[in-house]
Amino acid sequence: MKNDQLKDKYRVNEEIRVREVRIVSEGESDVVPIKRALEMAREQGVDLVEISPNAKPPVCRLIDYSKFIYQQKKRQKEMKAKQVKVDIKEIRFGPQTDDHDYNFKLKHAQEFLEAGNKVRAFVFFRGRSILFKEQGEVLLLRFANDLEEVGKVEQMPKLEGKKMFIYLTPKKAGVVKKSQQARDNEKRAEKVKLEEKMAAESRVEESGGIFGNMKNGEDVLKKLKNE
Repeated sequence: MKNDQLKDKYRVNEEIRVREVRIVSEGESDVVPIKRALEMAREQGVDLVEISPNAKPPVCRLIDYSKFIYQQKKRQKEMKAKQVKVDIKEIRFGPQTDDHDYNFKLKHAQEFLEAGNKVRAFVFFRGRSILFKEQGEVLLLRFANDLEEVGKVEQMPKLEGKKMFIYLTPKKAGVVKKSQQARDNEKRAEKVKLEEKMAAESRVEESGGIFGNMKNGEDVLKKLKNE
């Protein structure tokens, strides 16, 4: 059925009923009467295929119709393969969610965003808990802030009925930034490395540097300092 729809999409040869057409091929184009265009197709043993009916005059190609349809199918498959399916994953909170539950859901949201999915997080207010709507807003903003390395806010917290929503979308695919904990660990490692380097330099200075144990090392150091 889909293949038939693709074939019905284009007019071919005598189905093209206009006075003249523009024939395009390899970057060139010529406007010719329809009669001449059909003659050219017969001479080359191909079909006259209308690829742009709304142009003035309509644009056509001289090509084997079966080959043309094959090329169109192949192009559609390639375009479909390039399309990235984005799902929306939901995360639900209560207005007084404890830290354990919060961290559990935060981890799942991070995984969703890293996989390229959008996240719709919401706080559900049951009965009189609607009185804590400000607390719910703070929770959602905290949630967005904790996920800033992998996602960005698409819509700020918004109350809809008994639910307050926030929408997060993944940051650029394939560029997942390091977590705050990982960055803190790196900073500590760099600090330790710097301290060790400074301590080593201090020991070298105290021992006269690399010349300290050399014969006449002090004379060499004095000479370098004078230079």
